[in-house]
Amino acid sequence: QVQLVESGGGLVQAGGSLRLTCAASGSTFITYPVAWFRQAPGKEREFVGFINWSGDIIYYKESVQGRFTMSRDNAKGMVYLQMNSLKPEDTAVYYCAASNIRKYYEGEYRYWGQGTQVTVSS
Repeated sequence: QVQLVESGGGLVQAGGSLRLTCAASGSTFITYPVAWFRQAPGKEREFVGFINWSGDIIYYKESVQGRFTMSRDNAKGMVYLQMNSLKPEDTAVYYCAASNIRKYYEGEYRYWGQGTQVTVSS
């Protein structure tokens, strides 16, 4: 069993930066790929980024490519999402998820965190 806890969200002005952290418990975490998803009010949850177990395969949603960076530290059981040049349209609740059941960009993962709010003001 894996438990995920996100942190690092908050309120930031447009152009600013935040680093989200997904902390995992459970020794099997290091074998799982991890993704970040987000959900804005009134919108469907959407894929943001994906990192494989070793950290050498990473995919991003096109609109965050070049602004967001995913990384992981398996020794610490952590996955990070560094978000730079934030825009108001990045405002959402951000969730980390581990162990995909289907395609990495589809929201079918075995384990989910509770989410952390990111608000970007204009």
